[in-house]
Amino acid sequence: MDIAAYMTEVGQQARAAATLVARSTTETRNRALLATAEALDAARSELAEANALDLAGGRESGLDDAMLDRLELTPARIDTMIEGLRQVAGLPDPIGAITDMAYRPSGIQVGKMRVPLGVIGIIYESRPNVTVEAASLCLKSGNATILRGGSESIHSNQAIARCLAQGLAEVGLPESAVQVIKTTDRAAVGELITLPEYVDVIVPRGGKGLIERISRDARVPVIKHLDGVCHVYIDSHADPEKAVKVAVNAKTHRYGTCNTMETLLLDKEIAADMLPLLGPAFTEKGVELRGCEQTREILTDITAATEADWEEEYLAPVLAIRVVEGLDGAIAHINRYSSQHTDSIITENYTRARRFITEVDSSSVMVNASTRFADGFEYGLGAEIGISTDKIHARGPVGLEGLTSQKYVVFGDGHIRA
Repeated sequence: MDIAAYMTEVGQQARAAATLVARSTTETRNRALLATAEALDAARSELAEANALDLAGGRESGLDDAMLDRLELTPARIDTMIEGLRQVAGLPDPIGAITDMAYRPSGIQVGKMRVPLGVIGIIYESRPNVTVEAASLCLKSGNATILRGGSESIHSNQAIARCLAQGLAEVGLPESAVQVIKTTDRAAVGELITLPEYVDVIVPRGGKGLIERISRDARVPVIKHLDGVCHVYIDSHADPEKAVKVAVNAKTHRYGTCNTMETLLLDKEIAADMLPLLGPAFTEKGVELRGCEQTREILTDITAATEADWEEEYLAPVLAIRVVEGLDGAIAHINRYSSQHTDSIITENYTRARRFITEVDSSSVMVNASTRFADGFEYGLGAEIGISTDKIHARGPVGLEGLTSQKYVVFGDGHIRA
């Protein structure tokens, strides 16, 4: 296969389809999502057969148990995909909404209208259910999409792609509105991220290596985050019981997610009181603790933290702990080491909470809440395409609105500029 020619054709078809999707009605796009849900339900056996091929290939190639688990399409996961399509169909449509309308001194009315981005390329690994999640969000927000899943899930993704095509065809939308790349050749990724004439934005979902490569090589804007080095700071005005509950949840609710706490900060004024409560709570959960010198004076049996620990996204039951010089020290540490994903303060002091959310430069800042809430569903977005730590366009969990842009609209009645 000539990969460059293939990807150019995919891009051309997506650009043409984007125009048709953008002018389709909300009802049409919703019916496409619901028809896809029905197609998935009817194709359970085909999905299972395709997934079995991927699982067998994964075992032969030495994928570990965690990767195989992410790859598997169980009946329950198929149920979740179907329910996800129905939920997205029920979400409010952001397209066409006009806001901020106001009369100007000249007599014209000026406002902003929400519009699709156009063609969205999504590159992801392992989990075939991402194919449905990404396609549904892009379609609902009036975009065409090009999906490039991992080579380990090629059979599952193509089986899902057939259901997506069936759903689109049922309502008269072009099947090219959602295209799942048919080749496992990695050169396809390189081509996709260098097609600015056909692709408007790239969303990478995967490991740090994948995202670094795409950020470095792309000629198309990228919505992404590299790391989730998230912090919880326990202030001297914190409620101790609340602080322990939130910190333990932020670390141990799930270890392998980007919104899991990786560094715990404590005000030096309360370190001697709080660390004897926190240490056993984490140890009971099987978390390895690595502490600064002051931390180890209190928790004497833990490992010494190094400079590298303050920058580490463990994605594992490992936690770095540092005692800091009050709120100023916490903010300085976070702004130095944070990946600008999610950071939280535990305090009963309103003034300190306001300073924290104002001065910490992250895409989500929280007060008295676990970092694990940094999620599109928890934020009321219905679903998310990913998390962005960039400062332009979309920041934080990216839902339907994050897959759109705005343009100015002006209404006059024969107005001319004097």
